[in-house]
Amino acid sequence: MKLYFDPFVIPFSIGFLILLGVLFYKYIRWYRYLPKSDKKLIRQGLFTWKSLLAMREIFYESLLHRKIFKVNPRLGYMHMSLAFGWFLLIVVGKVETLFYLDDPLNPPYVPVFFRFYFPDEPLARATYINFAFFMDFLLLFVLTGLAMAFMKRMKPSTLGMKRTTKHTLGDRVALSALWFIFPLRLLAESLTCGIYQSGSFLTGTLGKFLATFLPVNDLAYPAWWAYSLALGSFFIAMPFSRYMHILTEIPLIFLRQYGLKANESYTSYSDFQVQTCSRCGICIDPCQLNTAAGITDVQSVYVLRDHREKKTCRSKVENCLLCGRCENVCPVGIELNTLRISLRNNNISESSDRFSYLPVNHNPIANAKVGYFAGCMSHLTPGITHSMEKIMEASGTDYWFADRDGGICCGRPLKMAGQLDSAAKLIKYNQELFITNEITTLVTSCPICLKVFKEDYKLKGIRVLHHSQFILELIQSKKINLTKNNEVFTYHDPCELGRGSGIFDEPREVISNIGSLIEPASNRENALCCGGSLGNLQISNEQQQQIAQALHNEFDAVKADAIITACPLCKKTLAHNNQTRVADLAEIVASSLHIDHIKSKAKADIKKEQDITIF
Repeated sequence: MKLYFDPFVIPFSIGFLILLGVLFYKYIRWYRYLPKSDKKLIRQGLFTWKSLLAMREIFYESLLHRKIFKVNPRLGYMHMSLAFGWFLLIVVGKVETLFYLDDPLNPPYVPVFFRFYFPDEPLARATYINFAFFMDFLLLFVLTGLAMAFMKRMKPSTLGMKRTTKHTLGDRVALSALWFIFPLRLLAESLTCGIYQSGSFLTGTLGKFLATFLPVNDLAYPAWWAYSLALGSFFIAMPFSRYMHILTEIPLIFLRQYGLKANESYTSYSDFQVQTCSRCGICIDPCQLNTAAGITDVQSVYVLRDHREKKTCRSKVENCLLCGRCENVCPVGIELNTLRISLRNNNISESSDRFSYLPVNHNPIANAKVGYFAGCMSHLTPGITHSMEKIMEASGTDYWFADRDGGICCGRPLKMAGQLDSAAKLIKYNQELFITNEITTLVTSCPICLKVFKEDYKLKGIRVLHHSQFILELIQSKKINLTKNNEVFTYHDPCELGRGSGIFDEPREVISNIGSLIEPASNRENALCCGGSLGNLQISNEQQQQIAQALHNEFDAVKADAIITACPLCKKTLAHNNQTRVADLAEIVASSLHIDHIKSKAKADIKKEQDITIF
């Protein structure tokens, strides 16, 4: 085997070896501290179809950046050209090297510096020209993306962004090296092609042009040194910069396919997700704290950056609506809300006897199979609970009002504050209460309660429904009849119900049975937060109102007769200083119950009582 070597490859080789060493250390450390349950999931999924699904996702998201394309096509092209273009340069370069060397064991730097070692290969000239054309095309593809990245840094609006991220020192070093890599490759290859009159449409043309007025023989070798230094510098800086995401996103996709999830307790997998953040800045513009309240330093990208740099600021961690708008657009799929809660849980102090007043044992209270849990905020907006009682009675549902007859807070507000131990006590209390009373369906009016019931309560054999789902089932089964009128409604998707629980269609179907619906500009996954989130522990009343006003402006443009929502907290926030009527879904259903249905139900109840009396 011929050893292709020149001293200029040393910077590249050193950087490459340092990168491999740091990666090996980081990956082993992350795996070592994973919970046993996560390690088991990895072992079970490694040699299954899940790995194939992961590879498909890597192609779509890590190379083509499909999610970014959907949010911002210009930004999508920029990321795709850099990622997919560089990947193809490596792959095609390796194929080209194998074609000429017929030696799969050649050093890794040979394909990278191929034009230095083979400036004008005389054998199979036509094939060489084909390779040269393809490699020039790919280099141009990458350079266009690099130019767009430069424009994004100088003027974000050129790529459809209002703001972009701020860089740390490590980011600046890595970015500077990255910006030099491909122009220096173009220069080194072009100067070499200028000497040998080779190359294709890009390097060949530029080389011939440079040869007309530059000493290409003297400049080519220093250009290869500069190219190697840029590559080596980037490799060394990469693990200590935002560009570490390139080397963590791919393993993260595999881990996610195997079933690993972040939880509210910070784990090694949580740290892996933090390292995967590319700081692309896509999460900045959707954040209403930024766009409506003028708070510009608490977005997820900055919190993860600070945590990565061991500069976590608790006030920043707590200043978040937990609305999920950033998580919805994150191209990497990082569980941003869960990570934020886990960071809040760090170093928090909780009293061990805080809920000592709760009884240890439960005695059955209900005989009904349906349990209704209004939630704390529904009790503060009694129109919702009264409406649900009216709907239950009109439908003939035998139900048990759980948090009027024994239930307590669902525990999610404490979880959102990072007080996981306290939340666990409330969850255990309610869980035992529901199981003891042998209900088979649990209905709640609060999306916050719904999310924690589904994700944290172990309610085997108990269906958990939001009242929008339950009401729709009553309509479809003809247990209630509604009077349709000419009113025009617009609907607000609550964060925890829509983005948080994936419930979008049921409330709209219910509304369609009562009146007509006009959508606001931002709806479904992109719906705006009302600003009244229990997740934000820092926001002022004034800032909350600024966020709410932005939502009011959207609804004012719709000009509907009423604004409908399906969350008591959203209703309370939207109703403040709003001239348009605001109602919960349950309230408009209760007010639209067909009078004949109510009368027939009342007669049936009287007949039932008479039958019981006679018996």
